[in-house]
Amino acid sequence: MHSYLNLFDFKQRVDYKNEVLSGLTVALALIPEAVAFALIAGLSPLTGLYAAFTMGLITSILGGRPGMISGATGAVAVVLVSLVLEHGVEYVFAAVILAGLMQIGAGLLRLGKFIRLVPQPVMFGFVNGLAIVIFLSQMAQFKTADASGAQHWLSGTPLVTMLGLVVLTMGIIWGLPRLTKAVPSSLVAIIVVSLIAIGLNIDTRTVGDIASIEGGFPPFHIPALPFTLETLSIIFPYALIVAGVGLVESLLTLNLIDEITNTRGRGNKECVAQGVANVTSGFLSGMGGCAMIGQSLINISSGARARLSGIVASVMLLAFIMFGAPVIEKLPMAALTGVMIMVAIGTFEWASLKTFGKMPWHDVMVMVLVAGVTVLFHNLALAVLIGVIISALVFAWENARRIRARKHIDEAGVKHYELYGPLFFGSVTAFREKFDVAGDPDEVIIDFQDSRVADMSGIEALSKLTASYQQAGKTVHLKHLSPDCRRLLTNAKSLIEVNIMEDPEYKVLIDD
Repeated sequence: MHSYLNLFDFKQRVDYKNEVLSGLTVALALIPEAVAFALIAGLSPLTGLYAAFTMGLITSILGGRPGMISGATGAVAVVLVSLVLEHGVEYVFAAVILAGLMQIGAGLLRLGKFIRLVPQPVMFGFVNGLAIVIFLSQMAQFKTADASGAQHWLSGTPLVTMLGLVVLTMGIIWGLPRLTKAVPSSLVAIIVVSLIAIGLNIDTRTVGDIASIEGGFPPFHIPALPFTLETLSIIFPYALIVAGVGLVESLLTLNLIDEITNTRGRGNKECVAQGVANVTSGFLSGMGGCAMIGQSLINISSGARARLSGIVASVMLLAFIMFGAPVIEKLPMAALTGVMIMVAIGTFEWASLKTFGKMPWHDVMVMVLVAGVTVLFHNLALAVLIGVIISALVFAWENARRIRARKHIDEAGVKHYELYGPLFFGSVTAFREKFDVAGDPDEVIIDFQDSRVADMSGIEALSKLTASYQQAGKTVHLKHLSPDCRRLLTNAKSLIEVNIMEDPEYKVLIDD
């Protein structure tokens, strides 16, 4: 309990200037994203903005990864689209609350440690796919709608203006750190480009052209729907997917920031924080969400390392909604688009391209496949799940080929099989082929000192092998077999001789 109550590390050195300025930059970058994701889900812009405020504030205070930013995300929005269309916004709030409770349960059950099972190729694919998604999502700013609502690419002066402001923004973000790192380059770029666009009265798309962000404090609201089993049956599948997608994206983002900052976040604590944030968001008229990799990278690249930046970002976002909407709505979308394109460029793992032709083909295939699924379906949880499954199957296949046996007959005429490699479902066939039941002498010893029986398939293979030797009138002894395997070999216990003193003990890493 102490670890959850100890929210702030007061020994950590905090650069208050960087934290505040980074938070302000993130707050500005949150606005178009939150509005866009709310519109994707068929909800009002304020529903996304309220979620961004609530998720950002609570996870910044309670989360397991200082510096990580959470808010309304596209992954969650895509899940909620059909629920909005079929049942309405009240069911969305209820589903978000239920998803939050599931996430709290996952954290309390310490399930966050399973993110360690995600292989590096899957991480590369996840990051690269997300970078492409971020980049492609910015292309919408280079389109305009005609009278019928059809989208067309900009052309002529509007296109030149948009490109010019975007390139100027990207140039400032790229060049300013080479002159000074006193202030976040993304914030300077937004301010400079906004002053130019407003001062010269340049006709370009603004935040206000997307939707109005003006509103009040998020209202407390209990979902107005019948509390019945039928309601639960409707929202449960959506809540389960939202909880899963949210945890996968949040924990992978946490791992990514861990690598960038060379520190270690706490996955289980982040699961609880995400859950509390979603529950609160559902009661405060928000659409829920999870960690946002783009805004998190903006925050980290601006120098933020503590919880203060996320708190500032959330509070400033609420201030913009309640008091600063007329000013914020004048900001040119070109400036925010330039920031997000630079985030996409920085997010992409360019070093992963060097793995082509140098790393095993199956690792490259997994990386490309995960990135492709992420881009095509915008479903990060599905992409990661597919990547993990394929990686696990490849791992099983490779290990199935590694089981081998060294054979010799001692002076007493006893034949010894010294096994190497794991015995599990994938290696059972190769294991059986190692033995010559008919040609072996009357006594056989199988030594498992350098092997491990990993699953029930391996146990069954041992049982059948000992039965075969018994039918042939021969005796087999299993040496250095672990205690858990001995307990399961009940059908062959009369034939098994176990060297108890030399049995190994297997220890499992426990999450802190």
